[in-house]
Amino acid sequence: MGIHIIAEFLGVDPEKISRVEKTRSILDRVISKSGLHALSSSSHQFEPYGVSIIYLLSESHFSVHTWPEYEYMALDIFTCGDDDGPALKAFQLSVEEFNPKIVKKEIIRREPYEKSGDSNTE
Repeated sequence: MGIHIIAEFLGVDPEKISRVEKTRSILDRVISKSGLHALSSSSHQFEPYGVSIIYLLSESHFSVHTWPEYEYMALDIFTCGDDDGPALKAFQLSVEEFNPKIVKKEIIRREPYEKSGDSNTE
């Protein structure tokens, strides 16, 4: 069904993640270069700083939430289909663009399951 990349970037330049305009510009570039396809996006500017931005993709979604005062960014990329390439490329481009000092990453493979008759499976 797809790949889900959940990551934390620590030690990010606060200038890159404080304001929607700057962060969105970087993310627009990442999405364009990765081969993902944005259908729409929504953002929120927190005061005095920090942003949340989500892109609805034809493949699924891409979101970030930032805490510039901690030089911290949470990143979430989920794409459906057999080709993990664009999601992995978007992740790598995000690392290159935001240049965090520390990256924590978890990859979850989303796969269909067969119902086994176990009533605890939901």
